[in-house]
Amino acid sequence: MADTSDFRNGLIIKFKNEPYQIVEFLHVKPGKGGAFVRSTLKNLKTGRVLENTFRAGESIEIIRVERRKYQYLYRDGDFLVVMDNETYEQINVPYELLGDAAVYLKEGTELDILFDGEKIITIEPPIFVILEVTHTEPGFKGNTATGALKPATLETGAVVNVPLFIEIGDFLKIDTRTGEYVERVKSK
Repeated sequence: MADTSDFRNGLIIKFKNEPYQIVEFLHVKPGKGGAFVRSTLKNLKTGRVLENTFRAGESIEIIRVERRKYQYLYRDGDFLVVMDNETYEQINVPYELLGDAAVYLKEGTELDILFDGEKIITIEPPIFVILEVTHTEPGFKGNTATGALKPATLETGAVVNVPLFIEIGDFLKIDTRTGEYVERVKSK
């Protein structure tokens, strides 16, 4: 069993019977009273972030995780079919484990899957993806400095707000964490 002296950013612990990753922490030694550790934790299942204070030396359970690279092949109902990049073994993973980022996946996208033994803890999509615009209203010359946005449908079916100069066939860099347009890129 470990304690709060083992805290480090990125460490995955069991907290309230859920896997949480330590985003940041700070050991505090006040003038009065006992020392404590103020921490920011991210729930790996829901993605929610919370603040928590641990007493210095409090016991914690560290979850030993294994990170494996998988390639997204296709969606099968409520599951994503993915392939292990090393063994070529295919597994089905629940679609909801991916959260909002699932709409930005296209076939061939590489994912990181975190395992506790053989149990899947979470799926991490790439932070940025490059997707082609399949539908959007035409923009007008000179409308680039207004900061106005219009909806654009991407090749995966996702809809994002983009600047007016974006056209059908453009490739866009999208942030899968926020679902926001980042920039136009030359090509895949």
